Amino acid sequence: MTTTDMPRRVAVLGATGCVGRHLCAAFAARGTDVVAIARRDAPHLRPHPFLSLDLARCTGAGLAAILADEGVDTVVNATLGWGSTPEEMAHSNVRPVERLLAALPRLPDPVRLVHLGTIHEYGPVPAGTSLDEDVVPRPASLYAQAKLTASRLVLDAVRRGEVQGSVLRLTNTVGPHPARESFFGALAARLRRTDPAEGLDVTVAAARRDYVDVRDAADAVLAAAAARSAEPLLNIGRGAAVDIHTMVRTLVTVSGLPSDAVRVSVDDVASRSAGADWIQVDRSRAERSLGWRPRHALATSFRDMWDTVGAADGPCTA
Repeated sequence: MTTTDMPRRVAVLGATGCVGRHLCAAFAARGTDVVAIARRDAPHLRPHPFLSLDLARCTGAGLAAILADEGVDTVVNATLGWGSTPEEMAHSNVRPVERLLAALPRLPDPVRLVHLGTIHEYGPVPAGTSLDEDVVPRPASLYAQAKLTASRLVLDAVRRGEVQGSVLRLTNTVGPHPARESFFGALAARLRRTDPAEGLDVTVAAARRDYVDVRDAADAVLAAAAARSAEPLLNIGRGAAVDIHTMVRTLVTVSGLPSDAVRVSVDDVASRSAGADWIQVDRSRAERSLGWRPRHALATSFRDMWDTVGAADGPCTA
């Protein structure tokens, strides 16, 4: 991927999220003008033009007018949301995509779309499975079900020729500036507050999952934005299922706390989160289509995460 392949001007939807902020920085570093779009502004977006917008409450025509006025040639949808009911999940994850797909065909010139899905759209799979794009999705959680609906809307629109674009199903991310509500982001914050004399108890599930550095995920998005003939569906991950207990110990080592100050126990039932017990991504299609491979080792990801996390409270169960 060369600089001349890159979009001229990109709209990053969900720019304040843990992935969105890295996308803004990565596109800007490659010479692309960035328009940051989210419901609320954030200090790290100051270098970019910012638009406050709730996509779920837009009309297709209204969003088309905004994107046309900004003169973008690429849109990256990094939005996501949470809720306790199917309706709330649909409002946060499906409706913005519906508005976006209604807007893009109205624009005077073709605009490429890169939509960020989640590897959880596939649902639980047997241990040892390497998740490729041909696995039939059977999502278990309300979040994953809503994200699958959104991804299918994009893929259907691409196949009908209504939009140009790709869906990237990302695995869990680690690295600088993690989401405070994420397991490792919250754990790092708790470790910052931990008195070595008192120690900390952490409970994890007996799970093995694939984590990719958020900067590597951003690189995949940039490659998909630049590759005008990219595959419509690509899985993005490191390609290795790592034991959660091992990852916690890696973060503890990075923190500099004595190893015996953090007591890690495994509870396969009580502390199991909504995530699957086994996640391993087959990244071969992304390598062929985008020329993309992850660059950051997990130890580096955790070290850089540690440097950007403060002593904030948060949930800490995986």
